[in-house]
Amino acid sequence: MPDEWQETARLVSLEEADLPAGRHTFHKEALMTFIHQSDAAANTPTPDKRRRFLRPMFVLPAAACSLAVVAAGLVTLTGSSSNSPTAQPALIAQVGTSTSQGVPQLLNRIALAATKKPVASVGEGQYIYIESKFGGTYERTVDDKTTVASDGINRRQIWLSGDGTKGWLIDPTNTPADGESIDRINEKGASEPGRLNAPTHDYLATLPTDADTLLAKIYKETKGMGNNPDQQAFTTIGDLLNESLAPADLNTALFKAAAKVPGVVQVQDAVDAAGRHGVAVARLDETSGARTEMIFNAETYTYLGERTIQVRPHGGDSGKIEPGTILFTSAITARQVVDDLKEVTSSRA
Repeated sequence: MPDEWQETARLVSLEEADLPAGRHTFHKEALMTFIHQSDAAANTPTPDKRRRFLRPMFVLPAAACSLAVVAAGLVTLTGSSSNSPTAQPALIAQVGTSTSQGVPQLLNRIALAATKKPVASVGEGQYIYIESKFGGTYERTVDDKTTVASDGINRRQIWLSGDGTKGWLIDPTNTPADGESIDRINEKGASEPGRLNAPTHDYLATLPTDADTLLAKIYKETKGMGNNPDQQAFTTIGDLLNESLAPADLNTALFKAAAKVPGVVQVQDAVDAAGRHGVAVARLDETSGARTEMIFNAETYTYLGERTIQVRPHGGDSGKIEPGTILFTSAITARQVVDDLKEVTSSRA
């Protein structure tokens, strides 16, 4: 219904997997993930529709599904001029040159750097605080006119308990100005356990740290998701690096696993949502023509953020999605353990 458009447009958010959340870069595989998990709903807990994670799958209520048009990896948001959110120009960047040369060596250096970086533990009653910047581009239809737009670059803050049962989110595109409580309570009122595409800090500690074993698990548990198994595996690895605080040995295993995914390349110069330049490990989705890039500091190999950029002509439903369009971009600017919800530290990621 027209009076539902604004609300449901905002519910096309990120939940916890295929498309990392807050993401207004609406990739086609995210919706495919939603459909896949809906088919398995009898055996899988239903995620709380309030949850919004920075790079996950869609949480689409039935009303929203009627407003979503999947095309070119984007969702077209439909509404009227009186109730649609204010839009900004599409996010555009130069498409960096990619090469398959030196990828294993680069990921080995990244993995080695990860082993040397201490990761704080999360104690009883403590929270993981992650601050980021994010933005994305989407097709927007108002009064039968379709344009390519964005919500600009926004600041996002999230606090999560180790078991994921308590949290707080401040996201100007999804929550009130002072934020809102988030949890893992499903529609039956039960606590939803962590899983690969909806991990908690405690769940991450249970994942295998052998790269081959970890990659096999990723392929098995994401079977049928995304446009193809290799792209979905690469996307899942990126999701596990975003709004999380994984053990150092798991980070190392993730980087080694990424090196084993076919089609992975490196991009010498990629820019995150905070404007920081770095080297990227990337993979092109042959179906959508969009390239997902995990960006690292070129000297310290610290994870900076992620970007999905259109590199091949596709057009989308409107025919206006051109190479260089940034479908999604993020930058982790703080990642700390704090003692209270809504506590902000001065330390940076």
